[in-house]
Amino acid sequence: MNQERRHRLRATCVLSLGGFSSGAPERLGRFLDIAVSSLLVLVLSPWMLLQACVAWCVSGTVFARTRYFGRDGCFDKLAFARVAPGSDLACLLNVIRGDLALAGPRPVAVSELGAMSSAALLRFVTRPGLISPFRLQRSVGIAHESESVAENQYALEQSLAGDVSLLLRWIPARFVASAQPVAAAPPTVRMLGVSIDNIAMDEAVARLTSHDRQTPLRATFVNPDCLNLAYENETYHAAVSSSALVMGDGIGLQLAGRMLKTPLEANVNGTDMFPRLCERAAKEGLSLFLLGARPGIARAAAKTMTARVPGLRIAGWRDGYFEEAEEPDVVETINRSDADILLVGFGAPRQELWLEKHEARLRVPVRVGVGGLFDFYSGRIPRAPMALRELGLEWVWRLAREPQRMWRRYLVGNPLFLWRVLMQRRKGDA
Repeated sequence: MNQERRHRLRATCVLSLGGFSSGAPERLGRFLDIAVSSLLVLVLSPWMLLQACVAWCVSGTVFARTRYFGRDGCFDKLAFARVAPGSDLACLLNVIRGDLALAGPRPVAVSELGAMSSAALLRFVTRPGLISPFRLQRSVGIAHESESVAENQYALEQSLAGDVSLLLRWIPARFVASAQPVAAAPPTVRMLGVSIDNIAMDEAVARLTSHDRQTPLRATFVNPDCLNLAYENETYHAAVSSSALVMGDGIGLQLAGRMLKTPLEANVNGTDMFPRLCERAAKEGLSLFLLGARPGIARAAAKTMTARVPGLRIAGWRDGYFEEAEEPDVVETINRSDADILLVGFGAPRQELWLEKHEARLRVPVRVGVGGLFDFYSGRIPRAPMALRELGLEWVWRLAREPQRMWRRYLVGNPLFLWRVLMQRRKGDA
């Protein structure tokens, strides 16, 4: 909400001054737009001419025109009049003409203008684009902010280098996203015998923070490594399957969902969720207990988040290094804290088995297994840059940072997981 207010104020100031000043970078960007679009039109001209001829023969006109609004006012976005693969290639002519850029905020239809907030107006200080940052993030399941926030952030930080980077990231991300035609997202997706709740990030946070205190809720995240473990370990499989909320984490599950033609709505991972969960908890007056990781890590993560989120209450923390004989004392410490949400970072399968084992004794309403989450927010392990996350390559970053620990999970486990999903698809086991 603070971000929305900042964007609203910035939009008012920028638009009142007539937008950002243009200069050499914009002229160079415009030159590249024209050069690349003209080259694409030249290369694709046989297919585009065929589209134009078929459209004329079928409908009596070459182009279908839709009214859009951009930086320089209203314009007609072009498409070939016959709906077919490649009909949108006609909009390359809009780029050459200057209505659109190759990279920029999503074009806004004139019919959408009435419903737009003042905060969303910041997107109009730059040309709309064929490829937008929000569209890129959505293609790999990490569009956790609203489109308005993502597009405004782009407008504030736009640069020629950023636009080129966006275009280069879009190519492999689009290939991944379009690997298979998919149906509408179902409410649950079944992978290797585990049912995954097919929900967006906001819905997952809402379920964790609005749960009835009288009925315990056990939740977990699953990634390809977790599903491989569940495939081989019946006890762990049972613990995951009995969780009230199972969230799909990682690009591997996004790919698997497309292979099965049952797409996952979003990459609901704990690292992206944690700050959102803390913000919602602070707003609702809920407290958290952090359990797990090496000594000092949970405490450092708690310190980071209380400084970052005003009003956040951390009821307590405890490292994950204790003997089985100490478990009753650990459970009692958690219960005495009167926390509303317990985050357990032991890693799979230990955290799910531990939560299941102590389910009856724990009095915390919401219990979530979060893996190595605390390491990221304590500062021990840096998060992958957004550019890599938008490409679905965060796993490469983690492999490079911790090769001895992660090589088997990623270099052996990921292909094994996709192979098992392929076998599931061939058997028709949904």
